[in-house]
Amino acid sequence: MIRWGIIGPGRIAHKFAQDLKHVEGAVLMAVASRDKGRAETFANEYGAKYAYGSYDEIVACPELDVVYIASPHVFHFEHTLLCLSANIPVLCEKPFAMNRLQVETMVESARMRNTFLMEAFWTRFLPWTHKMLEIIESGAIGKVMGLKADFGFRANQDLTQRAYNKDLGGGALLDIGIYPVFLAYLVFGMPYEIASHCTFAETKVDESTGMTLTYRDGSFAFLSCTFRAETTSDAVIYGEKGMIFIEPRWHESKAFTVKYQDGTTERFTFDRPTWGYQYEIEEVNICLREGRKESDWWTLRDSLNLIQILDAVRNTMELVYEDHDDVPTRPFKL
Repeated sequence: MIRWGIIGPGRIAHKFAQDLKHVEGAVLMAVASRDKGRAETFANEYGAKYAYGSYDEIVACPELDVVYIASPHVFHFEHTLLCLSANIPVLCEKPFAMNRLQVETMVESARMRNTFLMEAFWTRFLPWTHKMLEIIESGAIGKVMGLKADFGFRANQDLTQRAYNKDLGGGALLDIGIYPVFLAYLVFGMPYEIASHCTFAETKVDESTGMTLTYRDGSFAFLSCTFRAETTSDAVIYGEKGMIFIEPRWHESKAFTVKYQDGTTERFTFDRPTWGYQYEIEEVNICLREGRKESDWWTLRDSLNLIQILDAVRNTMELVYEDHDDVPTRPFKL
């Protein structure tokens, strides 16, 4: 039995805890919040044995095998290091941290302590993602030449809310733009050039961002994200012999269609009774049982590469989180 703890009982943590109930051999043991009453309410709802009013208390819990960190972006670095310092394995929500320097420190700490660490990029573990990669690698749609992906919804326009709060790591890029960037990385790897354009909110975070990533072989990715409007939130991967259309909302999709040049199509469906977080939970459980310190499907190198691309996009936007970017984000290099 893998005994889980949760730091930060917010909206995503509720979805995670619901899906945890569908995973055989896993149980929610403890939850921590700065508000103990909130932790107790969450623990009662999901059957956790312990509820803590501080994060120092949860890492002292003797009945934990791993902690899921679901606090706001700006606390991922601090909370991950807190758990690793106690040699507690960590699954930390995306974005892994605010910049590559922080992610490098997290990775170095995990490796120094020989402790498991993984970014909770749940989309990587969904069944459609595995099938999509299988089709691409088979050559069924030929060499992949392009990709288009967006993610947009109309967020609460109250500028005091987290999405617009710079002190909490707000902004469309790190919150939802990370998904299109992830897909481009998964399909193409590291880009050669990055260009972007964004509009800023009054709080000086990006409200809408468009990105163009180009690669040495001539392929490209057109990506966008916005808090201003409900978009189609679909994705298309273009190959020389066909294309893959991932249905909305593509990052949590249950279906995609392959369209071939000869006019034929294939539709693949992936029904599930859950939000979809159980797949990353199962991967962590397998890694812990096998004594592995990182996932083969989403490695620490992948997380380092992804944050490097995000840093590069921020550089082109001149978006700086003053209280968290201890040094300027590094110029993008392959």
